[in-house]
Amino acid sequence: APDCYEFSTMTASSSPFPSPGAHDSDHAALVSRVAAADASVRRIALLELADLEDPEFVPTFVAALRDDPSADVRGEAARVLAAWEQPDVVDALCRALLDPDDDVRTIAAQGLSELKDVASGAVLCRWAEHAEPFVLVAVLRGLRELRDPDAFAPALRALDAPVSAVRAEAVAVLGWLKDTRALPPLARIATTDTHADVRRIAIGAVGFAAPDDAAVVTALLAALRDAEWQVREEAAATLGKLRVAAARAPLVAALDDDYWQVRLRAVRALGQLRDAAAASAVVALLPHAISNLRKEAALALGELRDRATLPALHDALGDRDPEVRKAVRIAIGQIDDASR
Repeated sequence: APDCYEFSTMTASSSPFPSPGAHDSDHAALVSRVAAADASVRRIALLELADLEDPEFVPTFVAALRDDPSADVRGEAARVLAAWEQPDVVDALCRALLDPDDDVRTIAAQGLSELKDVASGAVLCRWAEHAEPFVLVAVLRGLRELRDPDAFAPALRALDAPVSAVRAEAVAVLGWLKDTRALPPLARIATTDTHADVRRIAIGAVGFAAPDDAAVVTALLAALRDAEWQVREEAAATLGKLRVAAARAPLVAALDDDYWQVRLRAVRALGQLRDAAAASAVVALLPHAISNLRKEAALALGELRDRATLPALHDALGDRDPEVRKAVRIAIGQIDDASR
């Protein structure tokens, strides 16, 4: 992939753009206007060509994105090209990530993030070797939703990038690929990365692990004590998703976290564990001042199905919040059904 971005000089008499081929004279006039001296004329011509939705004009858009001296025209070309998902277009958008104009780079990155065809992954993987952080972030973001297995190797290498935004995108790619080979490095990142957001994303990314994966469980339990509450919140959510039995006591302790968001995730996770031993700790949240916590506590008690909690649940039927009352009724119904 190139490390520079160069522009050629455009003039009305010397155009780098393809000829209109078999198109009629109106279309030929549009193509000639793409090489006009006035940038606004060139931009409008691109828009009118785009309305034709003719693949024969794709090289014209690619040339405008590569060569036009106006950032506005190059940006418009990038927007138009985002509708054409084919290798030469994907490569052109990747090349535009090196454009000297911030807006053009942003438009190109947005176009890459909307790719749907896994065949585009081959082009993105080639650009994932580039050293420029902005390029890497955009390319990895584009690879994420394609779930291209070939993205595994470049994403794994990017875990060691010096820029946190690159590492975050690499972690996201690995999480979406759900390749078990990624679990050890993701578990390491979840507890050792210097950036809290990267740790948080890594914690969510290991959510496809087996509940008895020792390295992942150890990392999640450690993350439940992270200095940043967003990381602790994600750890509680992932422990619940994996239904890690060993997490009951740490999650009960997290019910006293300084941040209610962490407490909410912890009580929800305790419900997912279906361990009735946590019921007494969850019941204690029914009179909490925060209604969302009261509601989550009621729902968790329904999952735990401990009949000993019914008196407290019946008392909570008089809660001032209708959403809490609804959750209480659901919980009572679940416990009653389990007893039949």
